[in-house]
Amino acid sequence: MGHGYSPVWRKLTIVILRPLLFGALRRDWRGRGNVPRTGGLIIAANHISESDPLALAHFVYEAGRYPVYLAKSTLFDVPLIRNVLRGTGQIPVYRDSADPARALRDVEKALVDGECLMFYPEGSCTRDPELWPMTGQTGVARMALKTGAKVVPVANWGAHELLPYKKAEQRGLAGSLRKGFHPFPRKTMRVVAGPPVDLSRYAGLPLDKDTLRAATDEIMEAITALLGELRGEEPPVERYDHHRVLEERRAAATAAESAEGAVPGPRPADAAPRPADTKADGS
Repeated sequence: MGHGYSPVWRKLTIVILRPLLFGALRRDWRGRGNVPRTGGLIIAANHISESDPLALAHFVYEAGRYPVYLAKSTLFDVPLIRNVLRGTGQIPVYRDSADPARALRDVEKALVDGECLMFYPEGSCTRDPELWPMTGQTGVARMALKTGAKVVPVANWGAHELLPYKKAEQRGLAGSLRKGFHPFPRKTMRVVAGPPVDLSRYAGLPLDKDTLRAATDEIMEAITALLGELRGEEPPVERYDHHRVLEERRAAATAAESAEGAVPGPRPADAAPRPADTKADGS
């Protein structure tokens, strides 16, 4: 069974969303020629806002492909949303599944069927205070090496001004942004696609931790370099590792609690008589 969708539903989303996006947002698009028109394809992009999926979808569609996203499986339980998601061929991700292969089964099927899948290798909006890409998860590399699908790195900039991520770090550039939705004045969505990442050196290698990590790092390096081009800035040498930061914060909190517990508290007033209060006979 192949990856299913309704051409009518896809046409409907194009008719509704395309003019809205053209009217609501300005565009600075580069590198659309790097997006292959046919064949299974992975678009690997940085994630800076909950609004950037629409900006990226618009870019990819105008480059000649219909974008397919991975959506939480719970969204498919909502009647109207379920109809749109299934009709346009979006893919459910079962995050609570005990079987990781289940979450990737439909992804692999869609790539084999020649779909264009949109991936955020970071797994969530960046927590980097300056909004640079974080370290990536290995799912994109695994799917690319398993299916032979090309990986096109894409960077986007500007969506954070339209709708800053509410869980972003409250420092640096992220901390300086005003929370909430800011459609006016019209924001410019800057998007650039680079040439497909060359992963040929990993072909035929076992998909173990080292292989997947090395391939993932190459994908993230390509995305980060493109973002540096958009921003006109030099990217940081080391990418932000959100999991490591959380572990360090937990360790620091635990150490602080332990230290606090080791410090003697104030002496209770009735714990023992003071020398001046003790009678000569010891009573």
